[in-house]
Amino acid sequence: MSNSIRVLSMDAVQKANSGHPGMPMGMADVSTILFKYFLKFNPKNPGWINRDRFVLSAGHGSMLLYSLLYLTGYKSVKLNDIKNFRQIDSICAGHPEYVQNSGIETTTGPLGQGISNAVGFALAEEILKKKIGKDIINHKTYVVAGDGCLMEGISHEAMSLAGHLKLKNLIMLFDNNSISIDGPTSLAVSDNFKKRFESYGWDYLEINGHKEKEIFNALKKVQNAKKPTVISCKTKIGYGSPNKSGKASSHGSPLGTEEIELVRKELGWNYKPFEIPKNILKTWRDIGGKGEKIENRWNKIYRKKKSKINKLFKNDFLKSAVNEKKIALKEEKSLASRKSSESIINSLVKNNNTLIGGSADLAGSNNTKTKNHEIIKPGNFNGNYIHYGVREHAMCGIMNGLALHSKFIPYGGTFLIFSDYCKPSIRLAAMMKQQVIYVMTHDSIGLGEDGPTHQPIEQLSGLRAIPNLNVFRPADRIETIECWEHALKSTKTPSILSLTRQNLNPIRNKYSNTNKSSLGAYEVLRTNKKIKLTILASGSEVNLAIEVSHKLAKDRIYSKVISVPCMELFESQSGNYKNKILNETKLRISIEAGSSDCWKKYVGDFGMTFGIDVFGKSAPYKDIYKYFGLISSNIVGKLKKEIKN
Repeated sequence: MSNSIRVLSMDAVQKANSGHPGMPMGMADVSTILFKYFLKFNPKNPGWINRDRFVLSAGHGSMLLYSLLYLTGYKSVKLNDIKNFRQIDSICAGHPEYVQNSGIETTTGPLGQGISNAVGFALAEEILKKKIGKDIINHKTYVVAGDGCLMEGISHEAMSLAGHLKLKNLIMLFDNNSISIDGPTSLAVSDNFKKRFESYGWDYLEINGHKEKEIFNALKKVQNAKKPTVISCKTKIGYGSPNKSGKASSHGSPLGTEEIELVRKELGWNYKPFEIPKNILKTWRDIGGKGEKIENRWNKIYRKKKSKINKLFKNDFLKSAVNEKKIALKEEKSLASRKSSESIINSLVKNNNTLIGGSADLAGSNNTKTKNHEIIKPGNFNGNYIHYGVREHAMCGIMNGLALHSKFIPYGGTFLIFSDYCKPSIRLAAMMKQQVIYVMTHDSIGLGEDGPTHQPIEQLSGLRAIPNLNVFRPADRIETIECWEHALKSTKTPSILSLTRQNLNPIRNKYSNTNKSSLGAYEVLRTNKKIKLTILASGSEVNLAIEVSHKLAKDRIYSKVISVPCMELFESQSGNYKNKILNETKLRISIEAGSSDCWKKYVGDFGMTFGIDVFGKSAPYKDIYKYFGLISSNIVGKLKKEIKN
């Protein structure tokens, strides 16, 4: 059975002339024992909520996963898909790419990401178990990680939090083969893994990854674990290859036709490429078939609680948004958008069950925690707020796991500048079309005295370049509510809410059932029917744009102000709408306290951008705005000169 994984993996990599055969060949024995005796899954219903999760953090070894899915009878992976490994439109991509209800639980590849996703899965399992009962939710999360995963910093962050929370149903299968691309891991690593993991609060078991009894006994032991567990599986990379096993040469390159023939002889495998004998395939398929019986027994309990579970996942986000809009219009006060966000979160958490909040040790600054939150902590998962600690990287990877697990909608806070720590996970959320919400405050030089290390300049442009990601920068309380509302409707797109530290004056004073922020850009002020100038701005600079517009009007230079809370949504509007917004005037300008690059497509060849393309300064925020010329007198003066010319 293990050899069938090995030959499928080496044959697929050879046919593609690209890939990583060594890891699947080394971890074949461990995976076989896991799937044969312990893993709870049903190939006929890959989305069964109480299945065990199998995550391949060492994503380069993707043929291990595809082989297992094919052998156990998942319809998502057929033999032809394996033959087309790494080819266009084959589900067997070079690294696992998430496809809902396929058996591929998450997109991995950037090493260590799968570990943080697995922590998210295990955390979701504990939260859901507490909400609906352990007779319905009682599964485990297994994550296969390699030496490279454990070198990446995200592994330290994620495993530290998992140990703190005592996620006992999380099991890491560490492919401890001591080989990386450059050669033996001793070139760069001399960690004492046992001490490292135990210091995180994990149990640590060591086994020979090619001895069936040792593998079985270790996996049996962790079924009743009291804390997360690492099973260090000492394996030989490229196991079965006479000349390349245990060497870096089997890591990231095909073995070659001659070596593959030697492997077949070494393993006693007398079959053609991609051929699995019927008796072996039947044994694998029988393993897959066991899960159907397990799920059928589970369904009898589930049916009794179905209405309670459906009620848990039923949300009414619109009600909260409508109420908050009315309150905002009634109060009509100047408020930082981070405070506006806190207000809508407070209402959302009170009325809905699936929002799981958190922050990377900045709850008081991000305003992500409200009076309606209960803290998730060791031994108590009956909450809806996670203290992630100073672990931005892990937080965002864990949120991906929370979103992938079931119908939870995770949101997490940090400063916008630290989106640089979060970007790999944000990118994967966008790739996987997951509803993850990032509350990123202190969105510009407006944060003031903390200085250029904390003042984002290029971050908005960088985030706006990521496909399938909505980057919101609301201009006032109403827009903040609308941006939250849209983020909660966007089930296949992650959202970033870029929010201010400083107060913002209201830009709208009339109630509308229409979510104008969902248009991406819309008119908020017009000083005359006939205008010479279009002023585009986002966030805090919309207030500044309005001030500029009024000052120009005194000199009979008439303009309109366009608030642009989300460029991505504006790009999705019809050509007629975009033309109406942009092409009414030849002269267009943009105002945003950040990189001007992403605005140039809107202002065109004749336009002007007022932004910041150097690093910030440490000073009170009003002084910094003045220093960089982001004040009405400077902008008005330059525009008058431009219009006169």
